[in-house]
Amino acid sequence: MTYEEICQMIQESGLPFAYHHFAEGESPEPPFLIFLSSGENTFSADNYMYFSFKKLDIELYTDRKAPETEKIVEEILKKHQIFYNKSEIWIESERLYEVLYEMEV
Repeated sequence: MTYEEICQMIQESGLPFAYHHFAEGESPEPPFLIFLSSGENTFSADNYMYFSFKKLDIELYTDRKAPETEKIVEEILKKHQIFYNKSEIWIESERLYEVLYEMEV
Protein backbone atom coordinates (compact mmCIF):
# COMPACT_ATOMS: atom_id res chain seq x y z
CA MET A 1 0.00 0.00 0.00
CA THR A 2 1.16 3.51 -0.72
CA TYR A 3 1.10 6.36 1.78
CA GLU A 4 -1.92 7.81 -0.05
CA GLU A 5 -3.80 4.49 0.05
CA ILE A 6 -3.13 4.16 3.77
CA CYS A 7 -4.41 7.72 4.35
CA GLN A 8 -7.58 6.96 2.36
CA MET A 9 -8.15 3.79 4.37
CA ILE A 10 -7.65 5.52 7.73
CA GLN A 11 -9.87 8.40 6.66
CA GLU A 12 -12.78 5.92 6.53
CA SER A 13 -12.75 5.92 10.34
CA GLY A 14 -13.90 9.54 10.50
CA LEU A 15 -11.33 10.14 13.24
CA PRO A 16 -8.58 12.77 13.17
CA PHE A 17 -5.24 11.21 12.21
CA ALA A 18 -1.63 12.08 11.45
CA TYR A 19 1.55 10.37 10.35
CA HIS A 20 3.85 9.76 13.35
CA HIS A 21 2.59 12.68 15.47
CA PHE A 22 0.55 15.86 15.50
CA ALA A 23 2.45 19.14 15.52
CA GLU A 24 3.06 20.69 18.93
CA GLY A 25 -0.18 22.17 20.22
CA GLU A 26 -2.28 20.72 17.37
CA SER A 27 -3.21 17.37 18.93
CA PRO A 28 -7.00 16.89 18.78
CA GLU A 29 -9.16 15.68 21.63
CA PRO A 30 -9.32 11.88 21.80
CA PRO A 31 -10.17 9.63 20.11
CA PHE A 32 -7.59 10.04 17.36
CA LEU A 33 -5.25 7.89 15.28
CA ILE A 34 -1.54 7.96 14.56
CA PHE A 35 0.06 5.78 11.90
CA LEU A 36 3.65 5.11 10.97
CA SER A 37 5.78 2.76 8.97
CA SER A 38 8.50 1.35 11.18
CA GLY A 39 10.38 -0.54 8.48
CA GLU A 40 10.15 -3.19 5.80
CA ASN A 41 10.42 -6.95 5.42
CA THR A 42 11.59 -8.17 2.05
CA PHE A 43 11.45 -11.48 0.29
CA SER A 44 14.53 -12.04 -1.82
CA ALA A 45 16.75 -14.67 -3.36
CA ASP A 46 19.82 -14.66 -5.58
CA ASN A 47 20.44 -10.96 -4.89
CA TYR A 48 16.98 -10.03 -6.17
CA MET A 49 14.14 -8.58 -4.12
CA TYR A 50 10.91 -10.22 -5.21
CA PHE A 51 8.53 -8.52 -2.83
CA SER A 52 8.54 -6.01 -0.01
CA PHE A 53 6.13 -5.87 2.94
CA LYS A 54 5.95 -2.51 4.68
CA LYS A 55 5.45 -2.60 8.42
CA LEU A 56 2.52 -0.43 9.45
CA ASP A 57 1.46 0.57 12.95
CA ILE A 58 -1.88 2.22 13.59
CA GLU A 59 -2.29 3.63 17.09
CA LEU A 60 -5.73 4.49 18.49
CA TYR A 61 -5.69 6.91 21.43
CA THR A 62 -8.70 7.30 23.71
CA ASP A 63 -9.22 8.83 27.14
CA ARG A 64 -11.45 5.91 28.18
CA LYS A 65 -11.84 2.32 27.06
CA ALA A 66 -13.77 2.58 23.77
CA PRO A 67 -14.68 -0.83 22.29
CA GLU A 68 -17.02 0.80 19.76
CA THR A 69 -14.17 2.93 18.38
CA GLU A 70 -11.85 -0.08 18.28
CA LYS A 71 -14.51 -1.95 16.32
CA ILE A 72 -14.60 0.85 13.70
CA VAL A 73 -10.84 0.52 13.14
CA GLU A 74 -10.99 -3.28 13.08
CA GLU A 75 -13.86 -3.35 10.58
CA ILE A 76 -11.88 -1.09 8.23
CA LEU A 77 -8.84 -3.39 8.46
CA LYS A 78 -11.04 -6.44 7.81
CA LYS A 79 -12.70 -4.70 4.87
CA HIS A 80 -9.26 -4.13 3.34
CA GLN A 81 -8.28 -7.75 4.15
CA ILE A 82 -5.42 -6.72 6.41
CA PHE A 83 -4.25 -9.15 9.07
CA TYR A 84 -3.21 -7.37 12.28
CA ASN A 85 -1.97 -8.01 15.79
CA LYS A 86 -3.53 -5.93 18.55
CA SER A 87 -2.20 -4.82 21.93
CA GLU A 88 -3.21 -2.20 24.47
CA ILE A 89 -1.50 -0.10 27.13
CA TRP A 90 -2.38 2.75 29.48
CA ILE A 91 -0.02 5.73 29.18
CA GLU A 92 -0.10 7.26 32.64
CA SER A 93 1.80 10.44 31.70
CA GLU A 94 -0.68 11.22 28.90
CA ARG A 95 -3.73 9.79 30.70
CA LEU A 96 -4.61 7.95 27.47
CA TYR A 97 -5.18 4.39 26.35
CA GLU A 98 -3.21 3.31 23.30
CA VAL A 99 -4.55 0.43 21.25
CA LEU A 100 -1.84 -0.63 18.81
CA TYR A 101 -2.58 -2.46 15.56
CA GLU A 102 0.57 -3.92 13.98
CA MET A 103 0.51 -5.25 10.41
CA GLU A 104 2.37 -5.63 7.13
CA VAL A 105 1.00 -4.14 3.94
